[in-house]
Amino acid sequence: MKKNLNNNLTLFYYPNFPKIFNTTSNKKYCVTIGIGGNIGNTKKIFDNLILCLKKDLRFTLLMSSPLLQNPPFGFLEQSYFLNGIISLKTNLCPNDFLKAMQRYEKKFGRKRSFQDAPRTLDIDIIFFDNKKINTKNLVIPHKNWAIRESVIIPLKYIKNN
Repeated sequence: MKKNLNNNLTLFYYPNFPKIFNTTSNKKYCVTIGIGGNIGNTKKIFDNLILCLKKDLRFTLLMSSPLLQNPPFGFLEQSYFLNGIISLKTNLCPNDFLKAMQRYEKKFGRKRSFQDAPRTLDIDIIFFDNKKINTKNLVIPHKNWAIRESVIIPLKYIKNN
């Protein structure tokens, strides 16, 4: 099912997006990640990411949002993106969690050529519990999350459940 929000924004509903996976977890930290991509079969990549995260004992998936198709920003000469939000729990510290997410990006073919470049999979840490971190390698909450439709619209779904 799809729902057009306007000429540039469309929400898509698939079996894994949105979905409630678990309602409880004994893991320590609640983390909200943003996922995005515009190269290859993005929906299939997202489904495979969900499978990997479900199998990975370091994480307990809680919930996912519908997927938002939206135009690129920054570098505009590229295809529209699909973006979504996943909430999960983990016992990893923020830096170890970042490394794990970067490994997943690489596993799914992410190449870092230039800022805002097209990509197979981008994983952003939007929130990590209630932590505030501002280092060279990690900024939490994610910089500019509050002004990005690609985060705000899917995040509303998560916050309303």
